[in-house]
Amino acid sequence: MRTLNLGILAHVDAGKTSLTERLLHAAGVIDEVGSVDDGSTRTDSLALERRRGITIKAAVVSFDVGGTTVNLIDTPGHPDFIAEVERVLGVLDGAVLVVSAVEGVQAQTRVLMRALRRLRIPTLVFVNKVDRGGARPESVLRDVAALLTPSVVAMGRVVGAGGRAAHVVPVIGDGAVEVLAEHDDAVLAAYVDGREVPGLRAVVAAQARRCAVHPVFFGSAITGAGVPELAAGIAEFLPASSGDPDGPVSRVVFKVERGPGGERVAFVRMFSGTVRVRDRLPERVTGLAVFSRGAAVRCDAVRAGQVAKVWGLEGVRIGDALGTPPPGEGHRFAPPTLEAVVVPSREADRGALHVALTRLAERDPLIGLRHGGRVSLYGEVQKEVLQATLAEEYGVEVEFRETTTICLERPVGVGTAVEFIGSGGNPFLATVGLRVEPGDGVTFALGVELGSMPLAFFKAVEETVRETLGQGLCGWQVTDCAVTMTHAGYWARQSHAHGTFDKSMSSTAGDFRLLTPLVLLSALRSAGTSVLSPVHRFTLEVPGDVLGALTPVMARLRAVILSSVPRGRVTVVEGEVPAAFVHGFQRTVPALTRGEGVLETAFSHHAPVRGVVPMRDRSDHNPLNRKEYLLRVTRRAD
Repeated sequence: MRTLNLGILAHVDAGKTSLTERLLHAAGVIDEVGSVDDGSTRTDSLALERRRGITIKAAVVSFDVGGTTVNLIDTPGHPDFIAEVERVLGVLDGAVLVVSAVEGVQAQTRVLMRALRRLRIPTLVFVNKVDRGGARPESVLRDVAALLTPSVVAMGRVVGAGGRAAHVVPVIGDGAVEVLAEHDDAVLAAYVDGREVPGLRAVVAAQARRCAVHPVFFGSAITGAGVPELAAGIAEFLPASSGDPDGPVSRVVFKVERGPGGERVAFVRMFSGTVRVRDRLPERVTGLAVFSRGAAVRCDAVRAGQVAKVWGLEGVRIGDALGTPPPGEGHRFAPPTLEAVVVPSREADRGALHVALTRLAERDPLIGLRHGGRVSLYGEVQKEVLQATLAEEYGVEVEFRETTTICLERPVGVGTAVEFIGSGGNPFLATVGLRVEPGDGVTFALGVELGSMPLAFFKAVEETVRETLGQGLCGWQVTDCAVTMTHAGYWARQSHAHGTFDKSMSSTAGDFRLLTPLVLLSALRSAGTSVLSPVHRFTLEVPGDVLGALTPVMARLRAVILSSVPRGRVTVVEGEVPAAFVHGFQRTVPALTRGEGVLETAFSHHAPVRGVVPMRDRSDHNPLNRKEYLLRVTRRAD
């Protein structure tokens, strides 16, 4: 039987999870369709998901249709949880993008479709909620063609839109031949000659599998209208998984969770090869399960094309690949640009909070747990969910300090510093000299002979350089910095006569780890750094008559308009806005545009901060004050 790993994606509240329930019901996996409002859906298994009525974590279920086993991955729709979507995109064979027939194409819909097209993931579009009052399926179809992709082929026609009795007539829509002709010479010849195109549905399927066109289905996840046609289309128009089960093992981890006993469970997509229980990856696999008819079923082996749960890989992290990784392009979406400090409501819970945040970072690496309880965020909803999760799953009540923007530091010149053994008040048995200058990313190179001292000492310096650059002169992570080691020296292993090894006479890796931060920060101070804050690119569609009232508000939010183009009754405005003001921008648009404004924002770049430079609290590891640092590390050694 064919296997298809399918993602369902949508803007929040478009009906994505309800559609998942309806597909499972149509396939006979569940007897009753769960309700998001009642918290009875199969994929929203977290108590928090059921209570809030939103998907927070990706979930996998399975059903069979048309000779195909579909591993369906339900993903979050809220933009605050875009990192969860990103992890799923790399394991998909195809996708269904859900669009509301009432609200139409929304900001997150565009972001998702751009990523799907960029990654060339074959995608069907499902226009949901055709039974709802205000449903406008024909208008939404035109919006899909105008705002998402021009290569759309309608696979049905809605009768009675906006009423409970709305139903779908399966028919290939007008204009399909013209769209297909753009990608097929045989279809083009038939179109020009006025001949009927034979096997039109097969042509749609062939072009859909290679991402040339996107079939559009209509229906209602609540009433079930149009869902059987969509289910058949999933098997017919999307490609099956590929991969050689006898080839070398290649797999990617896209989710990690903890089992009932606290054991780590990895969700993996197999791209090649076969994994069996007791294999080493490199840790020994103690258990495997694949998905079948809505449940995870234990098995002895997992083969290419399948999605599986794997037990025994206690050191595994999300994003880990084994063997030849599949082709990819790194991040599909921007990293989080906000952060907040989380503190326990009770001081006695500080240790428990650190353990809990570490566990949560296993599930979501972009939480980015750092010194001082800082966590990375995409938005305020994510902060609320994190707070509730800590309370409900770990019993730790927490509070968040004010959300701030994550900045970066970058060296602006060249700086050098050196500390020699036995001189200048250097208490460590090490000589370290470093030069810092602008570079591409963070790099470390040797300007001294590799054999001039033990390799372990060089490794200690490099590791400490990379760790120390986590906070620069103003407390922000340093990027685009090239570091070169210019001086190196040590005292060889020595001992008193007839005695044992004497630390006071012999250099250790610890000496280099303690000295390197002093030298590096001194070199950075000599070079100087600039602080850069994230900037978002925005696209705003508003009624033309409100643009005059909106412009001064945008100016107060430091939004810079780069272009303004009238399109019928709306005006499309493009520009840039500092990330710190994006949330305020999002709250302002609906009120000033009668709810008709559509705002889409995405991280664009970092720009130098103008005016007051934001400072960030520093960890003890970065020694801006030499005297305090030496006193601290001396006490620690004692």
